[in-house]
Amino acid sequence: MIREPFHFRETFATILADDQVHVNAAKAGILAARQVLEAYIARDPFFAATFSPYVPDSNDQVIVRMADATRKAGVGPMAAVAGTIAWAGVEAMQEAGALFGVIDNGGDIALIADRPVRVGVHAGEAALSNRIAFVVPPQDRVLGICTSSATVGPSISFGVADAVTIFSHDVALADAWATSVCNQIRPDDRGVFDRVNPDEVDGIFTLMGSETVRWGDLPPVVSAMVDEQLISAGDRQ
Repeated sequence: MIREPFHFRETFATILADDQVHVNAAKAGILAARQVLEAYIARDPFFAATFSPYVPDSNDQVIVRMADATRKAGVGPMAAVAGTIAWAGVEAMQEAGALFGVIDNGGDIALIADRPVRVGVHAGEAALSNRIAFVVPPQDRVLGICTSSATVGPSISFGVADAVTIFSHDVALADAWATSVCNQIRPDDRGVFDRVNPDEVDGIFTLMGSETVRWGDLPPVVSAMVDEQLISAGDRQ
């Protein structure tokens, strides 16, 4: 298996693939998605600035995916940027014939897989950080596994959770809901789950200190030793 880091401007990703052709396809997909996004922001800077749902003047798939997902989750469009870009990269891998492909864009992961994949949980100083992993079964459709944290990383958060991980086949939506749930969930308030559509989101796993909260259908969780050196810094827009 090939593991290759990829850095372009604000994007710091890790690509996993069986073939260099598929790695190259992933890079091309990421760059194409970024090109669309940067061109739109150049003519509509508010799209990148607002923390509220926004209706863009664009039919480009990247922009529509970000806007639709974040409108459902009640956050600004850029809350879905990393997942959307990873999604575009894995779709490009799939179009190139890949049966296995993973793009980790700073904890926002898109993947297809013809085998089980272990995905570790990094949550700063939380008790279970780097000590557990999801065992994700084979996926012939692109799956999003996106994580937001109020205590780790450069992204803006208004919450307290050490990690909120969302599973959805709509990768942009997984990213958007990760931000939204992380912004709102509290140890004594889980009302945000009532607003999540179970037809669109498969499962949610939350770490707050030593407490875990589970919602929906999640892959098995096993003990693990996560190597922090393998963690991508992510899309920092």
